[in-house]
Amino acid sequence: MRIIVTGGAGFIGSHVVDRYLELGHEVMVIDDLTTGKREYVHPDAVFFHMDILDPRIERIFKDFKPDVVSHHAAQISVIKSTQDPIYDAQINILGSLRIIQYCLKYDVQRFIFISTGGALYGNPQTLPCKEEHPAHPLSPYGVAKLSVEKYLYAYHINYGFPYVVLRYGNVYGPRQDPYGEAGVVAIFTERMLRNQPVQIFGDGTQERDFVYVEDVVEANVLALDAPIHNTEPTGPVYNIGTGKGTSVNEIFEGLKAITGYEQAPQMEPPRPGEVYKIYLDATKIEREWGWKARVSLREGLQRTVTWFQKNLNPSAVTTPTRRA
Repeated sequence: MRIIVTGGAGFIGSHVVDRYLELGHEVMVIDDLTTGKREYVHPDAVFFHMDILDPRIERIFKDFKPDVVSHHAAQISVIKSTQDPIYDAQINILGSLRIIQYCLKYDVQRFIFISTGGALYGNPQTLPCKEEHPAHPLSPYGVAKLSVEKYLYAYHINYGFPYVVLRYGNVYGPRQDPYGEAGVVAIFTERMLRNQPVQIFGDGTQERDFVYVEDVVEANVLALDAPIHNTEPTGPVYNIGTGKGTSVNEIFEGLKAITGYEQAPQMEPPRPGEVYKIYLDATKIEREWGWKARVSLREGLQRTVTWFQKNLNPSAVTTPTRRA
């Protein structure tokens, strides 16, 4: 297949690109490198340093003629979306619509949209959240993702547009940015290895569904050609998670044990727009596609710490004194 991956220089997108290439697909990456890194782009992928709002992208679609588009490009910060909702909407709604329009115009056979399970449902009525759970996002980021899902439904009804939505839990693993808001595992790991203070916002009992990036990649592989079911109430929408909630305090203690970190966390006030407790029911994708999360949290945290130990400045990394 010929596949375009928007955001393919980012944490998750770059792993997806690697796997697609490994399977023999021809891959093109479009990324503006706002959060992605050029060194994460596989050398066998064709790379365009470009914003998804750039009208020149249409020429790429016309020349490359992709079979599939995997749309990972996004403004990913919940906090930034509350601070600047207009910018968030420009990227996450208008940018997505441009890509969808090009897919429709150039007869793309499948559009894979990366949505959010953590920020879309709001404070859940029941846990774990199923796909049909009412969506009441608390942040502009979640609103934007839900909006694009609704656009996709409308495009399918009106034009037969073929799409799949993957609602990610809290993805973590190698290559995650430790300097942004979106990755608590990466932030904690980097600061622990540098023996710097670690901040926890709120009381740390808030829970998330932490899913390892390798498992997420396999969902993206299945999404290339798995059957599309457009039946109500959810259509081709799939939660990608473990079905288990893990508190921020538990993440702190797990990483502390692996890294040998000895400081107590610094507790800070909670931040606006964040859901207190969320984890996802992924039985639908297991039933229909055979996917489920296979990497345990303990193993995933260990792999993440190992990667950071190899990729941070060695002089700033402490040597673990004990392991979980």
